[in-house]
Amino acid sequence: MSIKKLLQNSPLYPEDIACLVAAYERTLRELDLREGDNATTRTVAKKIIEIGQSGVRDPEQISELAIKAFRELNGPGVVR
Repeated sequence: MSIKKLLQNSPLYPEDIACLVAAYERTLRELDLREGDNATTRTVAKKIIEIGQSGVRDPEQISELAIKAFRELNGPGVVR
């Protein structure tokens, strides 16, 4: 699922949405995942949004935190 779909009715500013989209795309690349409508990409998108809502604004930092959370949830050997 595209993070853009989750954010389409969001009250966020365009620059905040762009930050989350960049973090999402980076995270998918780092985890070697393809964008699609499945449980894994939905989980990643929701985690990206959650981290962004916590006040983190740097896409790279958001991505790193999401990757760490994903690996803790799924184990280090699941993805790259």
